[in-house]
Amino acid sequence: MTTTAPRLGLPAFARLLLVVAALFGALLATAGPASAHAALTGSDPQDGAVVATAPKDVNLTFSEQVAMSSDSIRVLDPSGKRVDTGELRDMCSGSIVRYGVELLPGLPDGTYTVAWQTVSADSHPVAGAFTFSVGAPSTTTVALPDRTAGGGIVGALYGIARYLSYAGFVVLVGGGAFVLACWPRGARVRPVQRLVVRGWLTLTGATLAMLLLRSPYTGSGKLADVFDLGGLQAVLATKTGAALSSRLLLLGAAALFVAVLFGAYARRTDEDEHKDLTFGLALGGTVVAAGIAGTWALAEHASTGLQPGVAMPVDILHLLAVAVWLGGLTTLLVALYREPSVERAAVERYSKLAFGAVVVVAATGVYQSWRQVGTWSALTDTRYGQLLLVKIGLVAVLVGIAWVSRRWVRRLADGARVSGDAESSEAAVPETSGGADGSDATDGADVGSGSDGSHEGAASDEVGGSDGSHEGADADGGGGSDGVDPERAAQLARQQAAVATARRKRERDADPERAGLRRSVLTEAAVAVVLLAVTTVLTSTEPARTEEEAGRLKAASGSAAVPNRPIDVRLPFDTGGVDGKGTVQLTLSPGRTGANALHIFVLRPNGRALDVPEVKVSFTLKAKQIGPLPVLPDRVQTGHWTATGVQLPMSGEWQMQVTVRTSEIDQTTIDKNVKIG
Repeated sequence: MTTTAPRLGLPAFARLLLVVAALFGALLATAGPASAHAALTGSDPQDGAVVATAPKDVNLTFSEQVAMSSDSIRVLDPSGKRVDTGELRDMCSGSIVRYGVELLPGLPDGTYTVAWQTVSADSHPVAGAFTFSVGAPSTTTVALPDRTAGGGIVGALYGIARYLSYAGFVVLVGGGAFVLACWPRGARVRPVQRLVVRGWLTLTGATLAMLLLRSPYTGSGKLADVFDLGGLQAVLATKTGAALSSRLLLLGAAALFVAVLFGAYARRTDEDEHKDLTFGLALGGTVVAAGIAGTWALAEHASTGLQPGVAMPVDILHLLAVAVWLGGLTTLLVALYREPSVERAAVERYSKLAFGAVVVVAATGVYQSWRQVGTWSALTDTRYGQLLLVKIGLVAVLVGIAWVSRRWVRRLADGARVSGDAESSEAAVPETSGGADGSDATDGADVGSGSDGSHEGAASDEVGGSDGSHEGADADGGGGSDGVDPERAAQLARQQAAVATARRKRERDADPERAGLRRSVLTEAAVAVVLLAVTTVLTSTEPARTEEEAGRLKAASGSAAVPNRPIDVRLPFDTGGVDGKGTVQLTLSPGRTGANALHIFVLRPNGRALDVPEVKVSFTLKAKQIGPLPVLPDRVQTGHWTATGVQLPMSGEWQMQVTVRTSEIDQTTIDKNVKIG
């Protein structure tokens, strides 16, 4: 029999995508600033700065709270020797997250390297390095680390464990939901039991692996440190360690759920007791599943940044919906291939359940995307945004394939109703029309297999030996049960396995609607595997909001800079004595961080040069609590003073103070804020 593929219903599907896209666009258009992944937004000294004298300390400013240790900030001299005291200073104030380390006194001139590594509030390691110079730059033997935080073989293993933990969660929760809500008979089907148990084992094993790998993943990066008990103890004291250990405890409750589901629930025959047990399992399973999902929400992106009180429950709901959708899909695929007689009603129930899950996934996904991306530019210009676009594309493909699967389900339902009408008609026909071989009875009873009775009968005869031919041969050649020929028994076993395989294939191929559904579900599962991999990478990537905000903060810190442009300032003064009025004209060139040349001209009100006994200048960067840095210019000629090598260590809005003395007792100090690059 030939069958045609179902129509896709593209108008309805297109409307759904347009609604989601419109909502997503509206949220992006109204987005405000937020962060959810720590980034270095400033340092003192700045990267590449040249300071006149060695600073007393080095401090770093981050976009959000971070977990620091005594080795989180290290300062190395040109030979690679550590020159900080190793004592971390908490300099946080209000919303400003700043940490620093004191430097050893008497540091010589040269280039120093600052290497830092920490863990952001969303559990991901971040690290970096930069240099600054004292006096003048010099050569250095310190090589900046080429290994990114969380990279190397430990990072790869941790990433694999993350992927397996998501996959195990999806299969465990989705498989249990499929059995309880769609196919109670599946609790007695061995392949389904194995699938859900393997999901539990995978999630448990991956969680243990992540717990052991966590210390080297956020620290040394060395695989041997997996067995460091001190590191494990330190991990357990962190938010991520608490989440992973809580997940293990919840998995103990999940093991009890699985045991009851495939034990007492599968054996229960009384309808009332079965309903009570179903309700209890559904309630308890939902609580346990939500708790496991909460271990991700409480330790990762949802727990920090914008609206964490809303983001965490939304993240839990998102994970549960994904598990119901993709985990149920995996269970359905196993059932279609390993248990072809799965009831059409079960497939229909899953189709409705999956549709509801997709709606929840879309709604929560739109909110999460807005929260982590925020702007259209971040969606296209950051790695997180680009990965999110890939994920959205995969979800769209998956929903499209699911739409095809849903049409196949409707075809199955239509076939079931036609079969039911045929059975009602045959019931009114005299019993003699049924045939002696019972083929019609087989067709009527096995509406799920779709195979004809003659094939079933032949298969039954071959496997079971109902015609007695094989049994007779065995009895004659082997001398009864006490003298069975092992080779003949092995041959019969192979024949029976081959016949059983052929029978299952005939059952699958004899139902075109079911075969079409299997193909579409298999395609869905393949896309879902890729989607899960992209999601895993996405959860360990710096959110687009944070990347853009860090860029804005860094730009803001340097926005006052006017590189390669001399700064000219004219300041009137009045010391109150004779010839006490005039104007000071200052030129700072090139007007940027590092060494500058300063020229000072003291002029009378009529514009002629005024000879004064003394001129002093100082620079102060109040925002960073730097200064005042004194400058003592030299007199070149009447009214002209100059200074070279004026060192300004970083960009920002500096306060320039000028003191002019016109006599032994008459002097004044005037100031002006200037932007230094």
